[in-house]
Amino acid sequence: MSESKIQTDRRKFIRAAGAISALGAIQRVPHVFGAAGVNHTLQIALIGAGGRGTGAVSDALKVSKYPIKLVAVADLFQHRLDESIGAITQQFQSKPGLVDVPTERQFIGFDAYKRAMDALNPGDIAIFATPLAFRWLHFQYAIERGLHVFMEKALIADTPGAHRMFDLAKKADEKNLKVGVGLMIRHCRGRQELHKRIADGEIGELVAMRAYRMHGPVGTCFSKRTPKDRDELLWQIERFHSFLWASGGLFSDFYVHQIDEVCWMKNAWPIKAHGLGGRHFRGDYVDQNFDAYSVEYTFEDGSKFFFNGRTMTGCHNDMASVVHGTKGSAIVSASGHSPGKVRTFKDQKQTRSSQLWAYPQPETSPYHLEWEDLLDAILHDKPYNEVPRGVEACLVANMGRMAAHTGQEVSYEQIFNSKHEMAPGLADFAPGAPAPVTPDKHGKYPVPTPGVNREREYGPEE
Repeated sequence: MSESKIQTDRRKFIRAAGAISALGAIQRVPHVFGAAGVNHTLQIALIGAGGRGTGAVSDALKVSKYPIKLVAVADLFQHRLDESIGAITQQFQSKPGLVDVPTERQFIGFDAYKRAMDALNPGDIAIFATPLAFRWLHFQYAIERGLHVFMEKALIADTPGAHRMFDLAKKADEKNLKVGVGLMIRHCRGRQELHKRIADGEIGELVAMRAYRMHGPVGTCFSKRTPKDRDELLWQIERFHSFLWASGGLFSDFYVHQIDEVCWMKNAWPIKAHGLGGRHFRGDYVDQNFDAYSVEYTFEDGSKFFFNGRTMTGCHNDMASVVHGTKGSAIVSASGHSPGKVRTFKDQKQTRSSQLWAYPQPETSPYHLEWEDLLDAILHDKPYNEVPRGVEACLVANMGRMAAHTGQEVSYEQIFNSKHEMAPGLADFAPGAPAPVTPDKHGKYPVPTPGVNREREYGPEE
């Protein structure tokens, strides 16, 4: 694909403003909500019962102004399913009608996602919160079943997965299905106002952007060798942050939020990236992640976006995004995802005396707002498909990750046309099946070697 064609496609996604896909705005087919639920109650099935999935269900049940309930849960691991159902049941014990998940609608195994979605009716909602490698497979089945979807970020770890998701997004539009993606910052009303103010020229043309996510190890990003009594494939899935095939690593899974929000403020996706990173005080950790990353993204107009990530203990912590314009600057994220505490300034010093505007506090959580917007689209039959823009954001994250992991400058065209599939045969995964990566005799997995592997992030060159 030519660079001009890629730039044209990128601008189309940006103009969609993150709320709908262009195809969804054009094609109209019969509305499916009327077939949903029992007595017109929207039913939810949760696929992936970890912390994110549990939180997504909680947000949906809290904000819905329409009858709604959780009716099915699926996971690979019994303990996670039990913990999730227990937490949700306890949280909504004063409203027991919101949670109705008897034993016969609790599913374990690689085919559990099908059984959970089979418990729904067309027009109900499936929540996907498994490791991202399974996103396309689950999305495909949801479309077949005529279900609306909320899927957690990130969406893809490799380019073959991206193209599958683009194709599936078109099929979802053809069925008039509504699809939300968990890049919730786009739903923050403060950031939406900031985006408008920047577009209207309040701080001039953006010429530099920077973002930081620096903290200690969280989630499953650092792992030690596989216990001898564990199935290798299941262990990698359970420790998904540690493996690039399952999550895109901590770079894609953690950093995509800030990459997306900064590019949104710029109203563009970068055309290339170069970066660096490394594994420092690793000890017995055998995962595939670096523990420090620094990536410089370049936009078509030559402006720069500098991203710095670090996952190390005992170091300075920061989690913020800032943009700099020709007439001033702005804070996109002050110290985390919520509250944003967005502000604009007439200079680059960002002092109280130079402040132009600040979004009023307190703010509504964007985790709630993304559900309000999705449910509104379902109930009022509004075009709504966040997958194309979500995949674009993930491709840009992957571009930066690959630049750091290979030690090369990587263009958007290169990442868009990459052929490296990290988890081939995923649809046939089963207990005891080979895992996409295997440890050596010392229990260590292939890790990126910048300058040595220059075409792929790990493993043999093609």
